[in-house]
Amino acid sequence: MMRQVLLSIFLLTAAPLAAQDYAHEALADPAQEAAAIELMDSLRCVVCQGQPISGSNADIAGDMRRIVRERIAAGESPEQVREWLITRYGDFVSFKPVVKPATWGLWLVPLAALLLGLVLVSRRVRLRRN
Repeated sequence: MMRQVLLSIFLLTAAPLAAQDYAHEALADPAQEAAAIELMDSLRCVVCQGQPISGSNADIAGDMRRIVRERIAAGESPEQVREWLITRYGDFVSFKPVVKPATWGLWLVPLAALLLGLVLVSRRVRLRRN
C-alpha cells in the first residue's frame, strides 16, 4: 500500500517536470525557435486584441504559443501553423489577414475612411477660399 502511495506521489510530481512547456520554453533548434517567434509576433492575442501572442500574458496567448512551438517542433511550416490557427480562431487572429471576400472589409474600410477624410478636408479648404 505504501509503495503505491509513493509511486502515485512520484508520478504526480515528476510527470509535470518531465513534460516540456512550450508556452514558456524555447525550442532546442534555434532555426525552429526563430520561425516560431516570427510567427508569434504576427499573431494577435484574441483576448488582448492589440498585442501579439509573443508579448501577451493572457492564458489563451500562452496556449497559442505552446501550439505554435509544438507544431513547428513536429515539422509543420509556420504557414501551416498560421492556417490552423486561423481556422480555429478566425481571420482576426492574424495581423496580416489574406485578401478574400470575407476580409474585404478589413482592407476597404480604412481606404474608404481615408478617401472620406480627403474629401472633407478638400471641401473645407474650398469653403475657406471662398
